[in-house]
Amino acid sequence: MEIFSYRPDSCASPSILVVFHGNGRTAEEYRDAAIELADRSCFVIYAPLFDEDRFPNWSYHRGGLVHNGELQDPDIWTVDLMDEILDKIRTTDGRDVPIYLFGHSAGGQFLSRVAAYSLPTEVERIVIANPSTYVLPSLDEDAPYGFGGLPDDFDAVETMKAYLAAPITIYLGKDDTGMNNVTMTEQAKRQGQHRLDRGRQTFSLAQAEAERRGWSFGWRSVEVADVGHSARDMLTANAMLEALGFDAIP
Repeated sequence: MEIFSYRPDSCASPSILVVFHGNGRTAEEYRDAAIELADRSCFVIYAPLFDEDRFPNWSYHRGGLVHNGELQDPDIWTVDLMDEILDKIRTTDGRDVPIYLFGHSAGGQFLSRVAAYSLPTEVERIVIANPSTYVLPSLDEDAPYGFGGLPDDFDAVETMKAYLAAPITIYLGKDDTGMNNVTMTEQAKRQGQHRLDRGRQTFSLAQAEAERRGWSFGWRSVEVADVGHSARDMLTANAMLEALGFDAIP
């Protein structure tokens, strides 16, 4: 897998931000869009490329769990590539460097599936920005949109519990209300009208489910005014640091 990177010159102890591109598969452009944040707030940027030939939409956007309506063998789930990507990065930068994940649009869909079905350990925060669909905390909604229909050796309840406790940020542009390239399957439409609506509804459902079950809830919701479906605008917004979990600029 090709991974584009950027390392700021004047930063002695950087954290790492791994950026996951959208449907256009423009990993290099996503890396470039994050450079301003990297220079301002001391991040090394890594942007993996999920090319369309090897990772069509079912494999990238929806994590490789289901193809043509059939649950796939977990051995080929794309979500499990996250551990390999992070191991490669840690080999380069050290095991103790803080790592943050950011995915926009299709990349946000991918990170939603990663967080739900193959939650990585030792990441500081997973920022899911403006995706078309999410994994809902529901046993009644089948994968890759919920926790129903998973393999028998999965404990769906415990997996969902870990998902709700995970350090996830739902990061939304308040003007992302258009319908271009919005997934419109029946499962997707149940999540809401458009990306902003779906993000708000998913967060509310997750918060309510965690409270109902008495579980820990690690999510936060951050919205950016006057921003639509733009990865660059989301990455360069002042709210990006809040989305990453910083109370003050690092």
